[in-house]
Amino acid sequence: MLTALPLLGMLQSRPDDAALAGLMAFGCVFWLILLLAAIAFPIFCFWRIFTKAGYSGAMAFIWLIPVVGPIVVISILAFGTWPAGQR
Repeated sequence: MLTALPLLGMLQSRPDDAALAGLMAFGCVFWLILLLAAIAFPIFCFWRIFTKAGYSGAMAFIWLIPVVGPIVVISILAFGTWPAGQR
């Protein structure tokens, strides 16, 4: 009985490596899904805006260009003449 106590204490203080690896994998997948949603949401919104403005919805993918893309997209929508407004 006394010989099992140190072994029991060692098992309680050291986490299982497989459980820790599973937790880390879940965290990576969770953040990846969150990142993809944060990228997809503005593209979806601008796709709808471009479509209603009369442009091709695929112009929303300009948003993916780092730094310059969002500025170009907003400039097109703010300063361009909307084909839907000319009808």
